[in-house]
Amino acid sequence: MDRPEDLILKDPEPRIHPTAELKGCKLGRYAAIGERVILREVSVGDFSYFERHSEAIYTAIGKFCSIAANSRINALEHPIERLTQHKVSYRPNEYFRWLGVDAAFRGRRQAKSVAIGHDVWIGHGAVIMPGVTIGNGAVVGANAVVTDNVPPYTIVAGVPAKPLRRRFAADVAARVETLAWWDWPLEKLARAVPDMQAMPIEAFLDRWENDAA
Repeated sequence: MDRPEDLILKDPEPRIHPTAELKGCKLGRYAAIGERVILREVSVGDFSYFERHSEAIYTAIGKFCSIAANSRINALEHPIERLTQHKVSYRPNEYFRWLGVDAAFRGRRQAKSVAIGHDVWIGHGAVIMPGVTIGNGAVVGANAVVTDNVPPYTIVAGVPAKPLRRRFAADVAARVETLAWWDWPLEKLARAVPDMQAMPIEAFLDRWENDAA
């Protein structure tokens, strides 16, 4: 017999476009990977999605993130201190037999992983540089180049990206963090969506902070 929540929820399996390329990735429930997206060693949280032609490598992405088209997360690094910065020095296997991938350089790249919190919106064409952390609820403007960490609930834009303003006042942002709605059971989340649509943020918090179900 179907439970009530079973009647509300759709199939939670991730959706992956047939042209996308994924290697060593972990996808959460309802995650969606768009056309010609390329991901390498990336974890994608529940409900997060990548739009077309985006790329990411060595990145942990939280839940409910919206990643726009043509974005690049953990942009490629080249060893500019070497004789040549060309990949012939760190991926010679693409050109020569018996010469393998430079494990030390690969480890250097993996050590500069990117961490993206929950409910983050990354705008069209944005570039997130290696080693950056983006806090919960942040917004990265279109075509921004993010070279420094982004605090939670902060809107950044530009090249290099700079803070423009906060999404919410500090006390409201703290309440959202405590609410941690992204971890709610799916049935509760479904019940809350109409209030998300209709209520100002503080009224929503007043209503749902006291909902223990």
